Amino acid sequence: MKTILLTVLVFGVIINLHELGHFFFARLFGVRVNEFSFGMGPKLLGWGKGETSYSIRLFPIGGFVAMEGEDEESRDGRAFCNKPAWQRFLILFAGAGMNLLLGLCLLGYTTSQMDLLGTNIVGRVEEGAVSASYLQPGDRIVAVNGYNTPGYSDVVFQLIRDQDGVVDLTILRGGDHLSMNRWERALAGLGIGEKSLGERLTMTVPFAMEDVGDGLRAIRIDFVFLGAERTLGNAVYYTCQQTVSTVKQVWYSLLDIVTGRFGLSQLSGPVGTASVIREASDAGLRSLLILVSYISINVGVFNLLPIPALDGGRMFFLLAGALLRRPIPPRYEAYINAAGMLILLIFVGVVTFSDVMKLVAK
Repeated sequence: MKTILLTVLVFGVIINLHELGHFFFARLFGVRVNEFSFGMGPKLLGWGKGETSYSIRLFPIGGFVAMEGEDEESRDGRAFCNKPAWQRFLILFAGAGMNLLLGLCLLGYTTSQMDLLGTNIVGRVEEGAVSASYLQPGDRIVAVNGYNTPGYSDVVFQLIRDQDGVVDLTILRGGDHLSMNRWERALAGLGIGEKSLGERLTMTVPFAMEDVGDGLRAIRIDFVFLGAERTLGNAVYYTCQQTVSTVKQVWYSLLDIVTGRFGLSQLSGPVGTASVIREASDAGLRSLLILVSYISINVGVFNLLPIPALDGGRMFFLLAGALLRRPIPPRYEAYINAAGMLILLIFVGVVTFSDVMKLVAK
């Protein structure tokens, strides 16, 4: 029961905050909002305030904002379809924007509770470790397999993402990395100004691999990262860096699935996510908030994909209409979005079935 309630609470907050973003910007630009719903399915409670009706529906995971002229033509001057393209674009983006903002705020809070902040600098190498022949304390890892790694989580993600354990590392060695300010660190991560920050070296490290469950193997990270003392400036920089890193991780993960690098069996749907939420809550509030921030950012990024039925798909139609200098007929867009929604529901069903089978197999 605790797991169910936590999952409903987490997704309820994330999704309804998403809808509040659409609602706020719709009202800001004078769009007529016919209904704002908390939840989906049969209506349990409804009330009206001004021109908008509000409702609470049976299933708390979900919600929607019904705007005049959103899916059909309307002669109402305040209809969504009659507003300038840039206003409609911002209204559509606002939902994902709120999810990204929530992720940023939660990461900011959890960062404020940390004594040391992770860096991409090697602190020490375990005795007898494979990397002891290659890395030295003070080395700054600025790229893994060709991907820039300006922060701690970027390095860890790209190392875990590697499949054979043989990793190309680019490091800066010999510079006084601890005395660099955050802008110099950012430039170092992009390979700018590196001569004054140390010698740039490239090496191939054959890390050991270990089983991580579900038939998967990952690199054993056999060195320890250096922690930086938390200050206000460092905390703000670290929070923004973590948010950007999470956004990139979502894109890389989606790319890996599309290219077949990882299969659908590695995805988690609602059931699998509920299990992870339970584990995070058992580990403490900080772990739960970090997970919620990642889920919120994931929802935001996913909604921006140019897929029919998602906000990104609708934004794509807006951009296409602007390029063609004539709007896409709403009825055609509605048909495409309906087909996209059907495909998404089938996809969610397949992933959920996979989650259930994993639980049965345990």
